[in-house]
Amino acid sequence: MSLIAPSNKAGGSGKGGPRRQENNRIYANPLPLLLTPTQAKGYLSPHRIWGIFGISGTIIENPHCKGLFDRATKSVWVTNHRDAMILWRRGFFGKGDLSRSEPSWHTRQVNARRDAGKSLTSEELREKRRAERRQFKMDRARAIAEAAAEAEAAFAEGREASVIAIPSGATWKPQPSSATGQPQLVAKMTVDAVEDDVEEEETLEDVEHLQLTLQEAFFVIWNLDCLTILDPLTHEPLSLRDIWSTFQQAHWPSGPAVSLSRIYADRFDNPFLVNYVAYHYYRSLGWVVKGGIKFCVDLLLYKRGPVFQHAEQVNLSPFAVVVIPVYEDPEDRKTSPFELNNAEPFTWSWLSTINRVNTQVQKTLILTYVTIPARTRVDTALLSSPACLAHYSVRDVVVRRFIPARMRD
Repeated sequence: MSLIAPSNKAGGSGKGGPRRQENNRIYANPLPLLLTPTQAKGYLSPHRIWGIFGISGTIIENPHCKGLFDRATKSVWVTNHRDAMILWRRGFFGKGDLSRSEPSWHTRQVNARRDAGKSLTSEELREKRRAERRQFKMDRARAIAEAAAEAEAAFAEGREASVIAIPSGATWKPQPSSATGQPQLVAKMTVDAVEDDVEEEETLEDVEHLQLTLQEAFFVIWNLDCLTILDPLTHEPLSLRDIWSTFQQAHWPSGPAVSLSRIYADRFDNPFLVNYVAYHYYRSLGWVVKGGIKFCVDLLLYKRGPVFQHAEQVNLSPFAVVVIPVYEDPEDRKTSPFELNNAEPFTWSWLSTINRVNTQVQKTLILTYVTIPARTRVDTALLSSPACLAHYSVRDVVVRRFIPARMRD
């Protein structure tokens, strides 16, 4: 069962305005590769002649990014700022190691030093909205308590209660910072202080890097060929075969490789393979796949990306995916040295808990079953290359929480 992308109904864009247009401009490219159609100039242009023979004249611009494999964190580090921005803005690959998603540590530090708050990052904007929602709930609760106290006092005195306005979500506006009694530091900054701040900004070093999961890194390498991974010791580029074996060995325990290979090598249930099959399945369908540990799931699926979901199109709720490995041969599970997540049968209370958590945050839960091929059926020699991925199968089931008050029809 393949997952169908949610439809973009009329009026679904909701919020946005200038910020939505800016996001559409920044994140216009869904993949790191840029496809530029060539202009056929003249009747006998070479590009026009190629089109006669069915050869496309489109130019593919490859950014050729570089990353460093880190075994301790089971990830790939992209330290170059240009490469990090390309991978994030063209497909939302990876996350900043000092940020929740977008690598924005340097921008946040600059804004904090300027203390202006005019150009907010996505994280700062999200925290600002959360603070406004908390303030609205506090103001509404305070008004309700005052109205109740006024009603009781009026009843005891035998008079008509005065009207107390209770804030509404449609009309409530956050109070300016001056109302909180905080000093306006920006207004009191002198010219010398501004110059000192500019000099301090120039010396601020960006120590953040983009962190790619092994699944994200291999997808960019194998399918797009726009990332080169360097060996952490020699800083020499790794071949595709070396990367394939290195990513599988990242899930081995520490110890001599010769002795460990007898136990952990030639296993179709390697965690990297199982997780990559699920990641590749949804990425190939056009979804933006991100980690979902915050919501007790393995993956989150976005139609365009987390920036559009959280900032603008709130009705396009992402999907929460739980990856469940299934062994084709039960004997492989008994002899497996790996402890895969969700391999054991889960209880209904666990499923209800996960479903309720994601329903509260407007996410639809999906159970994704990855069938691991049997070693008796498939030759383990295929594990030396990505050709073994063709023997895995994926099935997904959508789970919805039944709410009697809303689902009577």
